[in-house]
This record gives sequence, structure tokens and C-alpha cells, in this order.
Amino acid sequence: MNNQARQQVITEAQGAEGDNREAVGQDPSPTVAPFPGRTSPESSASDAERARPWRRYAFGLVALLLIAVGTGWVMRDHASASGTPGENVSEPPLELAAVDIAVAEPRVLSRTIPLSGSITPLVQATVMAKVSGDVEIVTVREGQDVRAGDVIARIDTRNLRAEYERELAAVEKARAELELAQLHREKNKALLEQRFISQTTYEESESAYAGSVANLKLAEAQARLAQIALEDAIIRAPFDGTVARRLVEPGEKVSPDSAIVTLVDLREVWLTAAVPAVEIPAVAVGQRARFKVSGFGDRVFEGVVQRINPVAEEGSRAVKIYISVPNPDRALKGGMFAQGTLELASSAPVLAIPQRALRYGGNEPFVYTLEDGKIIRRPVQIGARAEDEGYAEIVSGLVAGERVIVADIGDRKPGSAAIVIEHES
Repeated sequence: MNNQARQQVITEAQGAEGDNREAVGQDPSPTVAPFPGRTSPESSASDAERARPWRRYAFGLVALLLIAVGTGWVMRDHASASGTPGENVSEPPLELAAVDIAVAEPRVLSRTIPLSGSITPLVQATVMAKVSGDVEIVTVREGQDVRAGDVIARIDTRNLRAEYERELAAVEKARAELELAQLHREKNKALLEQRFISQTTYEESESAYAGSVANLKLAEAQARLAQIALEDAIIRAPFDGTVARRLVEPGEKVSPDSAIVTLVDLREVWLTAAVPAVEIPAVAVGQRARFKVSGFGDRVFEGVVQRINPVAEEGSRAVKIYISVPNPDRALKGGMFAQGTLELASSAPVLAIPQRALRYGGNEPFVYTLEDGKIIRRPVQIGARAEDEGYAEIVSGLVAGERVIVADIGDRKPGSAAIVIEHES
């Protein structure tokens, strides 16, 4: 407040004080005329005492006026220095890096579904004995690799060899009988031509010859069976593989169909996984699957769908699919558990944005776009998602080329200013 203003306020206060004195019947001057005929000093003092409360009231009004005027001058000085009273100071624009912005553009999205299941060898078999007898030797142990035709075990063959030799003797006997029957047949044929024997006698020799031929064939068949049994006493690997289980030991007695060893071929394995029935229409033979197995770190295995079970599993209503997985280093073993994804058919190019740009208000998705330096909220409709790629299809709400914000904008509201800071490399 300057001196001129203060002087004006004091002058106005003095004028107000004089007016108050006139209002209560007092002379503005400090001297009070005595009542005619009475000059008592007590009367003058009493009059002055009655006027004193009004005087205090006037001084209070003056003080309030001075305070109000001073406050107004202070507020005016502050307003002139900082702007219009009550106006909020504008916040600085939000600074975004180039990586905080993504452009909506057409992309080919590959839809995937999660899958999990167990690993089983593509080829596995339990090798069984075909003949009975005592096990003489087992030549393999668990984990040992074998080639097709390698000897796995041998069964005592003494009884089988004796049987085979007996059948060979029967073959020789049948062959001798056939020769004799053939000789009688030829002799009777000559006698019939000379009419020395009847036709019936000749036919009897012909029948005996045919019987001898049949007996020889039967004996030879029996001999072949005995030979096969003798050969089956030596158990061989039916394919290249690895011994998974050894089920007998030397000295044990086995019978036909007794299990000897279990062999597996790990060069190719199956991933058997259950897929929800609602997803089966999108699953087809030839689709690729990628999965991981505990213990192999970040190593990713790949396979191809080979078969789809035509019947859903009871209880779960899931359908099993069988995925063929190459395993040249035989790293995967039977019984391992795998988790991964199955890549379904790829879509045509669709408008897509990173899923990190999607936000949700209730159940309605929206995005923040950057338009003319302002943050704009745009509701969108989402289509297919590519979880592995991290993109989502935008059915409506955006057009190609629009910029969306993928970073967290904090408590900034739509309409706030934002700029993109380009960092020089």
C-alpha cells in the first residue's frame, strides 16, 4: 500500500469519527457547553462517559476497513505477479520415448492354443519268448543300445534239437516209403497194360503212392516247425533301439509269451496331448507344435500333428492328439512331461497392435492414442490374439497408421499434452 492510499484511509476514518459524534448529539469540538443554570463538572463527565462506547465502535470499523484495504492490495500485487487468481498452473507435457509408441498396422497373426502331455517312444516293444525252456544267458542290460538281429538271450536248446532231429528222421522214412510206393505204381502200370492185373489193383497202388507223397510233405512240415523252434530259442532284437527293461535272469524257466526285455527306439518320439473339444475343429494334421521340457532350460522342441483321436476322453471331454517329434540326439525320454503351444492356422493380414497397449475400463477395452500432441482415449473391439507374438487384432476403433501408447501414462488424463522424445544414437 503506498503513502497516498494510507493518508486517504486515515482521512476517511477521521471523517467517520466526526459523523458518529454528531449522531449521538455531541459537538465535534472537545469542549462541551454546560446546561443553562448548571455548571456541575459531574454532569460533563457523565456525558463524556456515555459517548465513549460509540467512539470504540467507530475505531473498530476503521480498523476492519484498514485490514480489508490492505488485503486487497496484497492480493492485487500477488495476482499481478502470478496471474489470474484461482487459475491452475499448467502441467508440463508427458515425455514419451520412441519405444513407448506403436503404430497400428496390418499383420499376419498365428493363433495358438496351450497344450501339455507326456512323451512316449514312437517305437517300443516287449520282446517275448516263443518257446519254453530254461534261460541260458541274457546278453543285455538296461540302457544298452542294440542293433536289429543282435542276440538278446538264449534258451536251453537240447530238447528242441532232439525234437528237430526226430522230425528229420521222420522225413527220411517218409521219403523212403514214397520211393517204394512209386516203384509199385510204375510196376502195376506195366502189368495193367499187359492185362496181367485188374484195374482195381492198379488203382490201389496209385492210392498208396499218393499217400506216401502226403506223408513226406507232412514230415517235412514237422521238421520245419522243429527247426523254427530251435531258432526261436535264440532271442534277437527286432529293431535298432535301447533296452528299457530286463525282465529275466539266467536260470529262470520261461514259457511261450514270457517277457524277456523291453526295447524302445528314441530317434523319434510321440507327444500325446489332450485338446479341449471346442478347439478340435481348428486342429488339423500337419500343424506345428512347440514345447519345452523341464530340465532343458530354454530349449524348444518342435513336432507335427500326425493323428487325431476320433473319440473324446470320458470325463474330461478332451480329444487326444499325437504329435511326432524328431529326437536325433535321443535327449527326450519316455515319460517326460512337456508344456507348449499348438500353432493353428494363420490368419490373413489384419489390423493389429501390441497387447501391451490394451487397457480395460470395466469389461470394455480401450487404448490411448497420441493425436496432435494430446492423449486421446479410444474404445476398441478386439479380435484374435497371438499370445506368442504379443499382438491382438483390432476389429474396430482404430485405422492403420494411428499411434497408440504402450507405456504407462500414470495419472495423466485424456486431453493431457504429450510429446515423443527422439534420442540421438
